[in-house]
Amino acid sequence: MLWLVVALQAYANARAPAKPKPVPAAQPAATYPFTFETLLEDAKHRAAAPYSPQRNAVPSALDKLSPEQYRSLHFNSDADIWRAEKLPFRLELLRAAPSLPTVTLSTVEDGIATDMVATPAMFRMSGATPAQFGNVSVPLSGFRVRSRINSTKVWDEFLVFQGASYFRAVAKNLLYGLSARGLAIDTGEPSGEEFPVFTHFWIERPGPKANAIVIYALLESKSTTGAYKITAQPGVESQTDVELTLFPRAEMRVVGIAPLTSMFLFDETNRGRLDDYRPEVHDSDGLQVATKSGEQLFRPLANPLKLQVSSFTTQVPQGFGLVQRSRQQSDFEDFDAQYERRPSAWITPKGDWGAGAVELVEIPSGRETNDNIVAFWRPGQALSPGRPAQFAYGITWNDEPPVPKGMGKVVATRSGASIDRKRRVFLLDIVGAGEKLDGLRLDLSSSAGAISSSTLVSNGERHGLRASFEIDPKDAEVIEMRLRVMRGDTPVSETWLYRWTPS
Repeated sequence: MLWLVVALQAYANARAPAKPKPVPAAQPAATYPFTFETLLEDAKHRAAAPYSPQRNAVPSALDKLSPEQYRSLHFNSDADIWRAEKLPFRLELLRAAPSLPTVTLSTVEDGIATDMVATPAMFRMSGATPAQFGNVSVPLSGFRVRSRINSTKVWDEFLVFQGASYFRAVAKNLLYGLSARGLAIDTGEPSGEEFPVFTHFWIERPGPKANAIVIYALLESKSTTGAYKITAQPGVESQTDVELTLFPRAEMRVVGIAPLTSMFLFDETNRGRLDDYRPEVHDSDGLQVATKSGEQLFRPLANPLKLQVSSFTTQVPQGFGLVQRSRQQSDFEDFDAQYERRPSAWITPKGDWGAGAVELVEIPSGRETNDNIVAFWRPGQALSPGRPAQFAYGITWNDEPPVPKGMGKVVATRSGASIDRKRRVFLLDIVGAGEKLDGLRLDLSSSAGAISSSTLVSNGERHGLRASFEIDPKDAEVIEMRLRVMRGDTPVSETWLYRWTPS
């Protein structure tokens, strides 16, 4: 995604030396004791010192490759780590790239870490291989984890770490889409965003019958260091459980815990702004939140003309995530991108995170290559030096997180101008609460404007309900709308939230 690439290019430009310095030929792999406790001590020790940006050093032999030769350099699957062993996971190493920071990779077995040395023999290159290329170590930018998630005969990748603190995962029969991050700092702030970086990974050698793989990571940035433990389990729903401790170097006011990053270009509510043959284009189409009190919130995503930031709830929720509810090929009509197969990601907090809010940042975008959506938990208090901050959470990667049984959910939001062009018309399709209208009513409100013509009808086509209304914005620049279906004083649908702005 261009948003990620631009951010990483800025990171690389700020840290790369004017001319890459050669590094010596590959040395024997280093071994040393390693545990999560030693990683915590290392992160704490680093936080006490001024930030020293990592500089990418390129072996002189690689520096002499043509751009075409370097781009053709790819890892040979025959060299996958643990391929020769009867283990349930394999690792594929990713070579360094100009716009990506380099990382150190190590394996861990019985408390002993061994740094990996990527040799040219592990890679394939189109054309003749330069003689001097055979005596160097290849710098790395990340790694992929493979498992037999879709078939017992095929080793598919289900998890990848590459670029800053980004990582992605898929569940069975799904494709890569949105990303998770280790940490977000100053996202959406006028001062610009700071991108922390995973600089070193340690991957535990799995046992022959392991159903999960454990990955440790050191995070570094100008404002903080961090120690991470990530346990990843592939399946019909893939799970990544994250434990982290941050050691702030400086006060951090706008911090994003468990950040998710995605792309939303258009759907039925705003496709008129963009000249495109497809009905919808997005990796995710909504923010879903289950509040501490049990209220279910759903906010359709937007591609605004101006950057907008929204906050939800003041207490740690039961869960939140970016979801993809459009699941039909006809929703997108894109055989190549297959957006209907992109995963949702659901965050489940563990322990007491304190006061704060789920924050949604929506960035204007004109291209589907831009990751323009970010969601995270923002602590209510700034994180300060000398006060380590611990968090734990799970990420469930699936087609869609569930809502409570019998609770209706909004599966489509449509909007357009009224016949006289003076008002906006909204149509919401709701499934999961039945299609009978007996005793049901709409609970509908807006922060500005005038609502009229609200109706609730049965939707036999979807075996659900359809809610509709019109709103006259009058002179409002922003309108926050809220709708749910009630039976008496009891909600039978999630709460639909929508922010309208002039287009």
